[in-house]
Amino acid sequence: MTGANKIGYYEIKNNIKVEVIKMAVKIRLTRMGAKKKPFYRIVVADSRTPRDGRAIQEIGFYDPTAEPALLKVDTDAAGYWLSKGAQPTDTVRALLKRAGVQANAKGVKKSEEVSKPDDETPAEPSDASE
Repeated sequence: MTGANKIGYYEIKNNIKVEVIKMAVKIRLTRMGAKKKPFYRIVVADSRTPRDGRAIQEIGFYDPTAEPALLKVDTDAAGYWLSKGAQPTDTVRALLKRAGVQANAKGVKKSEEVSKPDDETPAEPSDASE
């Protein structure tokens, strides 16, 4: 199993040489729609496939022609693929951020609205002497 296109390394397990192949997976846009009326699917695909080629999984869609622009993302699937090391393109990274999924160096963080702590105003001193 040798090839110039393969990214990987060999491991030895139980005295057997095993080739481990790492795929370069990208989260990117695939163009759909008619001429001058584009919409895009957000897909997980091998980085070597063409733009509109075979995808591993479709995780959402983006329609920039709608007013306002329509964006729907399966945040669980996006988080799963980001945690596995899939690299989003710049455009998809911005769309995922808008959808509430943020990729950081260590993994995935779903942005949730931070609940503000209750206003803990100091209690007014009670006048017990009255």
